[in-house]
Amino acid sequence: MSPRWTPDPNVRRGRSVVYNLHAHLVFVTKYRRDVLNDAMLTRCEQVMADVCAGMSAELAEFNGEDDHVHLLVRYPPKLAISTLVSSLKGVSAHYLRKEFTGRINRHIMHGHLWSPSYFAASCGGAPLEIVKQYIANQKRPGP
Repeated sequence: MSPRWTPDPNVRRGRSVVYNLHAHLVFVTKYRRDVLNDAMLTRCEQVMADVCAGMSAELAEFNGEDDHVHLLVRYPPKLAISTLVSSLKGVSAHYLRKEFTGRINRHIMHGHLWSPSYFAASCGGAPLEIVKQYIANQKRPGP
């Protein structure tokens, strides 16, 4: 191992990759309906943590309000964010609709819990300007 390399427990290693990827995800309820309560958010967090674990990802942080949830997910580079989002929304909607039928009115929400759209942002590490400076300041060899 290089003497410049200081082991970081947050950095994961694969067979041919070293990575530390995080995504901030936001899911909104269909029509922005106020259907989520504390019990539903607690169950949603459990389900989403299980889904992440099954996809070699980790739910690092979770919280929400009555019409949306925020997730911070650590994920491997082989996993597409769209695939992760599809599983998270699909499995959580299935369990929440099944377990909280009185709270989620299928007729008003047209059989859906989540809006089809979502917000995703990469996050963590240094700000972009610092990364740009680091790359610009590399010691490029001469001709």
